[in-house]
Amino acid sequence: MELKKSPDGGWGWVIVFVSFLTQFLCYGSPLAVGVLYIEWLDAFGEGKGKTAWVGSLASGVGLLASPVCSLCVSSFGARPVTIFSGFMVAGGLMLSSFAPNIYFLFFSYGIVVGLGCGLLYTATVTITCQYFDDRRGLALGLISTGSSVGLFIYAALQRMLVEFYGLDGCLLIVGALALNILACGSLMRPLQSSDCPLPKKIAPEDLPDKYSIYNEKGKNLEENINILDKSYSSEEKCRITLANGDWKQDSLLHKNPTVTHTKEPETYKKKVAEQTYFCKQLAKRKWQLYKNYCGETVALFKNKVFSALFIAILLFDIGGFPPSLLMEDVARSSNVKEEEFIMPLISIIGIMTAVGKLLLGILADFKWINTLYLYVATLIIMGLALCAIPFAKSYVTLALLSGILGFLTGNWSIFPYVTTKTVGIEKLAHAYGILMFFAGLGNSLGPPIVGWFYDWTQTYEIAFYFSGFCVLLGGFILLLAALPSWDTCNKQLPKPAPTTFLYKVASNV
Repeated sequence: MELKKSPDGGWGWVIVFVSFLTQFLCYGSPLAVGVLYIEWLDAFGEGKGKTAWVGSLASGVGLLASPVCSLCVSSFGARPVTIFSGFMVAGGLMLSSFAPNIYFLFFSYGIVVGLGCGLLYTATVTITCQYFDDRRGLALGLISTGSSVGLFIYAALQRMLVEFYGLDGCLLIVGALALNILACGSLMRPLQSSDCPLPKKIAPEDLPDKYSIYNEKGKNLEENINILDKSYSSEEKCRITLANGDWKQDSLLHKNPTVTHTKEPETYKKKVAEQTYFCKQLAKRKWQLYKNYCGETVALFKNKVFSALFIAILLFDIGGFPPSLLMEDVARSSNVKEEEFIMPLISIIGIMTAVGKLLLGILADFKWINTLYLYVATLIIMGLALCAIPFAKSYVTLALLSGILGFLTGNWSIFPYVTTKTVGIEKLAHAYGILMFFAGLGNSLGPPIVGWFYDWTQTYEIAFYFSGFCVLLGGFILLLAALPSWDTCNKQLPKPAPTTFLYKVASNV
């Protein structure tokens, strides 16, 4: 089913507002997990490395599970996924307040909350892209600032709640606030087809025709009934032979087997045949959908720009994610005095990330700006800024670099836009889920690699040279892949076949 043309306004602005609130409510606590991190260290007495896994899982699990998240959004739609994920996030936060040890938090906070956030992120991005075309960059920029705003508000809120109600009370209250995601999800009205009515309930007798969408012709009902008749007659002969043979006791008990083992009523046999036929066709249909999904995945990687994009996002997260966690320690290792700290460096990164998401999203809407080249420029400049960190020895220079890194990290707002331009809106959820999987892999690998370099050299210099090199390499690979083929990516893709996996099911929600 073909989706209705994007309205670029109207109810779409409601979608933007509720998507902003959804990301605000779900990402506020995981991004500000540093406040809870200190409390967990005191509460459980575990090492810093082991305790840090809680926050790492919360940010990485959702991205690693992005293919599953995109499959859920494609199959069920953004509204049901948002409501279900709201329960997951709220339940995970509340469950964490009863954690007896750090391992319980790995599951309740790291996996449950992290997976819920991944589902919510995919749902909000997908439905926003469906409602906007010309203003898609602005819309994505607005909703993506929700997580940055949530970082600042939740950092102060969780600190205050811990002081007044303790760690357990803080998690319960934050979990209760996350229940507002359910109200946001209820307003995510799906974009219906412009020329197709809503699906109607199908009568049971029409189900075989509904699922006969394959070249291989299944057996009809009459053939199934004949099979049943043969099975009944074979069973009856077997029982008569047993009754007349050695089993004398059985023949005494059943003196008239032909009466006992009469044929079932014709209506019953027909019903059984219909159910058998239906189950067989349903199994074939599911297998066909699975084959289509695998085929689409292979087709995506045949696109040079998409292949370069997944390499770029992997290297970007390996090199670009650790600085946001380590800048405070970098300042201490540079002998910057605490009295010089006008504002925490992590706060500067957060503020500039929100600004970058909004401004880069607005720039993406200008017709004369190539969004892919804009994304490449952010990668190259960010790689250079990372390489400059070892030369920063004062608070002013570190604050300036933190602002630059934060602003360029805002390129997350145009990443869905770039993905849409590369593969088309019909394959957005599928492609975006694959790319987010590699982003989660980068988030998981980046901090351990940078930490290993620090343990090896006892300095951050080589660590940040490595980070900058990774981001620069990803930017140049994407640039080389995009130069000859960007024009072909901008061409409108042909309409998908009726059995296309992605939006055939989602549009029925």
